[in-house]
This record gives sequence, C-alpha cells and structure tokens, in this order.
Amino acid sequence: MDLKKVFKNNEKWIKDRLAGDEKYFEELGKGQNPELLYIGCSDSRVTAEDLMGLGPGEVFVHRNIANMVISIDLNVMSVVNYAVNHLKVNHIVVCGHYACGGVKAAMQSADLGILNPWLRNIRDVYRIHKLELNAIEDEDKKYDRLVELNVKEQCVNLIKTAAVQKAYRDRGLVVHGWVFDVHTGKLIDLKINFEKYLKDIMEIYHLD
Repeated sequence: MDLKKVFKNNEKWIKDRLAGDEKYFEELGKGQNPELLYIGCSDSRVTAEDLMGLGPGEVFVHRNIANMVISIDLNVMSVVNYAVNHLKVNHIVVCGHYACGGVKAAMQSADLGILNPWLRNIRDVYRIHKLELNAIEDEDKKYDRLVELNVKEQCVNLIKTAAVQKAYRDRGLVVHGWVFDVHTGKLIDLKINFEKYLKDIMEIYHLD
C-alpha cells in the first residue's frame, strides 16, 4: 500500500465535505453528541460507520478482537463508562460478524501465545452453550452460532455493569446485539431481550 494515497484520499474527503457544507469542520470541532456506542470487532472488513451509513460525530466506537466486553479490560470499561456517563448515549450495540477470526481461533485447541487469555473468554461462551453447539454437526453453522452466542454473552456482560444499570434506570438506555454478515453486507438484529436479561441477572449482579 502506498501511504501517499491515504493523504490524497484525505484531501478529497475534505473537499467533498466542504462542498456540501462549508462550515462542516467548524461544527465538527465544537464537540460530539453521539446517541450510540458501538462495540465491534477489529476485523478490517467491518467498519462501524460505513456499515450503518453514519458519519463522524454520530457514533462512539470501540473495537477489539471478537467484540469482547471483559470486566477487567480497562480499555473497554473506560469506553463504556465515558460513553454512558459523560456522552450520555442511549443505545449500546455489540456487533459481531460471521467469519470472525477470533471466534474461529477460540474453537481450536492450538496454543496461540499471548492470545490465549483473550480467547479463553470466548471459549467460556462455548462452555456455557456447549450442549447447543455440540448438537450442530455442520462446522460452518456451529461457527456462525458461536458468533451469535458470543454477541449475546457480551451484551450480558454489559448489563452486569453499574454504569449500564444506572443509565437504564435513569433514562432507559438499551443494549442491542447485532451480527454483520460479511457475505451479504446485511446487519442482523439478534433481538436481545434487554429487560429479560436484566431481570434474570439482577439477583446476583444488581448494583445500586
């Protein structure tokens, strides 16, 4: 890749933006007010704003391998707390995608070095749902299903946090689980029943 092309693309992007609104960057510099936090995968094929048809300032984004929400990961927890408590987002989306390399790696027994502790969290998702997953004979379908189940479990991890619980009580914040199909370009809503999940875990995870 010739990185000079990136800067040429940037110049064209600036011109295109200013052609539509000469004060575009002046307004952009005044601050951000997104209503949506998007937690997605670092995969280069899955670009958050593009697949949702949104632009700068409309979505707060965090990406990591396999769209994980791990309680001891200060990176994702800092993003969640900033987005919920300071930006006051009303929606949090966990978006996985089919053909996810992180999920695929977690399905294998290979020693992957530094990735092992990260992938262990995905393997825990497999362990929780092993009866359902082991009943799926087609490996590709099992792979896709683990992608979906992983999204759901990361939504549950979000619901366990004090920030999300408080924002739900105060202003009705909602957590959503989506999957991006890289083969068709479609976004699939897994229709996470946020209130049911919340009710199911509140006995143990309720935080005032």
